[in-house]
Amino acid sequence: MAAVVINTRANHFLRKSSGLKGGFLYFSKKFSTLSAEKFIRERLEERWENGSYRTLKPENSLVDFCSNDYLGFARSSTLKRWIDDEIATNQHALNGSTGSRLLSGNLSYTEALEQQIADYHKAETGLIYNSGYDANIGLFSSLPQRGDTIILDELAHASIIDGARLSYANRYTFRHNDLESLEEKLKHAKGNCYVVIESVYSMDGDTPTIKEILSITKKHKAELIVDEAHAIGLYNNGLINQLKLEDEVFARIVTFGKALGCHGAIVLGNKDLREYLINFSRSFIYTTATSFHQIASIKMAYKMLPQAVEDIEKLQYNIQLFKKLTAGLKGNLLPSDSSIQCLIVGSNERAKVIANQLQSAGLDVRPILSPTVAKGSERLRICLHSFNSANEITLLSEILHQQNL
Repeated sequence: MAAVVINTRANHFLRKSSGLKGGFLYFSKKFSTLSAEKFIRERLEERWENGSYRTLKPENSLVDFCSNDYLGFARSSTLKRWIDDEIATNQHALNGSTGSRLLSGNLSYTEALEQQIADYHKAETGLIYNSGYDANIGLFSSLPQRGDTIILDELAHASIIDGARLSYANRYTFRHNDLESLEEKLKHAKGNCYVVIESVYSMDGDTPTIKEILSITKKHKAELIVDEAHAIGLYNNGLINQLKLEDEVFARIVTFGKALGCHGAIVLGNKDLREYLINFSRSFIYTTATSFHQIASIKMAYKMLPQAVEDIEKLQYNIQLFKKLTAGLKGNLLPSDSSIQCLIVGSNERAKVIANQLQSAGLDVRPILSPTVAKGSERLRICLHSFNSANEITLLSEILHQQNL
């Protein structure tokens, strides 16, 4: 009977089916012959041994330097009141949507909101999905066909990568924000070609040179698709609108779970794209529609966003304050003018140790471990918000300096 070492805190869920003795988890002979169960336990053991084991943590009372709630909408009492009022105004609305939007779950309220959001972002129209992951899976798995080409920035979000993998198109990645690498991959493109970038990258916080990328894609007759998840709020209605490029990109993905403090996403594009997704996007077709409460929350968040000028200015101030106070760390701090500031520490263990020290000081900073990021680029992902105080940011920077990073 073989013994496998796993920390007891990490395997409470295994205790029913196996015996725990002296800090070791023992598998019965009968249990070890089940190949699927053995595979699961071996993979969990690997994660534990290399320091990348993931666990869920409940909410806490620490100062928030880890969430995507950049403008504080998720905690806004005003937004909560507006949502409650909107629900009360629509007392006929059901608790649940009752089915997919192609069956019983579609609402004229939802369709009106889709057009309202599209107008806000200066797009022709849009289609709401239940989450940003669903939106990217649905778009990239259905649009590119066999014989077409998808070219992704190597740091594109997992949902973009997963969607591309589900398509039958040829797939390439180019080096992060590297125009020469992009152009080299475009030389090998066949069929309809889609180049995919993010306007603010979720794990580095940086921004690509979008105008230059557009110039290259036009030269090679490729379409550009931009994920704007982390740009909304930072640039009010997104970086593409800020740069006045809304008529130049083929499609945009805007999510509501970051600065808007809600949940869900919308794919913005022309009417033909919307109709195409309704007919061919499996993550839209084969899922229960989002509830009225969620749609009302999104509508009220968009009502609040144009009024959040002071919050956006405070967020920008906090970003510059953090960068000033951490200037001495610039060798390890990735270049970023966004809410996302990443400090490379080089190993899972070191990232966890420093994060624990910050949490002990009352600051909620989380480590980002490999394989979420490449081995050797493990980091602290620090998210700044409009509601973070100067004293909190100062304390954060002081502790980071103490680590000799």
